[in-house]
Amino acid sequence: MHSQTASWAIFGDCSRTCMPRPWRNLVFSRQFRSQLQTLYSHPRNSSSSTRWKSRQGRDSYAREAKVQGLKSRAAFKLLEIDAKYKLFKKGQTVVDLGFAPGSWSQVAVERTKPNGRILGIDIIPAQPPKGVSTIQGNFLSAGVQVEVKRFLSDPGRGRPKQQLFLMHEDTGVTEAVIEEDRSYIDLERHADDPPEGGSTPKERGKKAQDLGKTVDVILSDMSEPWEQTTGFWKRTLSNPYRMMNTSGIPFKDHAGSMDLCAAALHFAHDTLRAGGHFICKFYQGAEDKDFERELKKMFRTVHREKPESSRSESKEAYFVALRRKVDVEDSSASDSNGVT
Repeated sequence: MHSQTASWAIFGDCSRTCMPRPWRNLVFSRQFRSQLQTLYSHPRNSSSSTRWKSRQGRDSYAREAKVQGLKSRAAFKLLEIDAKYKLFKKGQTVVDLGFAPGSWSQVAVERTKPNGRILGIDIIPAQPPKGVSTIQGNFLSAGVQVEVKRFLSDPGRGRPKQQLFLMHEDTGVTEAVIEEDRSYIDLERHADDPPEGGSTPKERGKKAQDLGKTVDVILSDMSEPWEQTTGFWKRTLSNPYRMMNTSGIPFKDHAGSMDLCAAALHFAHDTLRAGGHFICKFYQGAEDKDFERELKKMFRTVHREKPESSRSESKEAYFVALRRKVDVEDSSASDSNGVT
């Protein structure tokens, strides 16, 4: 808005002082003034934005997403995958990597309610959908991943609290019961208590090993973003600046997506429980078969999906890896160390 106003103001000044003398007293027609205003009120580099808006207007999925209150048309891709493979159950913990603007998280909230918990991570500041906890930061940063794992280590954090009600028989009055969280001192006091029901040293070691594996489903719709060059004036969470996701260079987009998939898989090795599911977006190319082999080592079944709601001209596709195996070595660690 500021740049558009400035360009029009400059044009207004220039029309009086910079034009050749014969033009100064010329009275422009209303139609010509309208054409000039349109020309100077829109930046020259807006052609791609105009094409995007035109395509969105013709897109039935984009229109339907708006009608249903979804953040974007991408929600229908996950809905198609879930309808086919039944990814979600009530009460699950779901991590959504690259969640902005939040349509996948919206689907996850609906599928896991009433007591599921959804955690979204994105480098872009975005207003989270209702019922979603978020962490803003670069997922490839080791510090951000530490914060994510710390969040997940508390099984109650980010989960909606269920309110209990107590009815007094003598008066018939119903009142809400507020359940207080255990204090830090109380948790420390009982940290060394033996587990209920007892267990063998081997079982205790296995539980300690799986302590951080609390996630049921990991979703990755990440794409390697372009470096931001415009839109720095946008500061609202409801309408954030959105980085471009594809460069138009097939090999670059493919290689970037494979790096992000490897980083997500490495994260899944540390946090995804046995039997959990892993879904990640990639751009098709020469390296996707190698990554598929890595997935098959870690999961019982692996599928490739190109949802109908995905645009036909797009090279994007999704790996759907189901039911993580028990005691699998992290063979992706060496590949992902370079990007995490």
